[in-house]
Amino acid sequence: MNKQRCSWVTNDEIYQNYHDEEWGRPVYDSQDLFAKLCLDGQQAGLSWLTILKRRDNYYRAFHQFDPDKIALMTDDDVDRLMLDTGIIRSRQKICAIIKNAKSYLKISQKQEFSDFIWAFVDHRTITNTFAS
Repeated sequence: MNKQRCSWVTNDEIYQNYHDEEWGRPVYDSQDLFAKLCLDGQQAGLSWLTILKRRDNYYRAFHQFDPDKIALMTDDDVDRLMLDTGIIRSRQKICAIIKNAKSYLKISQKQEFSDFIWAFVDHRTITNTFAS
């Protein structure tokens, strides 16, 4: 299938699949949004393709992005993950996921995480129509 893709998509199959099947599609599930937030944070200073290639490893390393389980992770878990070549071995980035999980749980005590996130855009997608 020959699809028109954005100019930022490379010939890498994982990037093409991401573009064709995920990119630009709204997500409403709270845990999926949490995972996206965490993975986006891992991208800082790196390409998104770098994270995409490690995404399955992140799901494995961080309990399928279950915030309840991640929030219980300890310094020993961080030390173990620092040795995991399947993820970006940055202590700050690993700790950020744990902190995000704790924040997710705090928000979830008051409201659904998805509602919290979508409130920033009045629960509507934003569609930009750039000429170039």
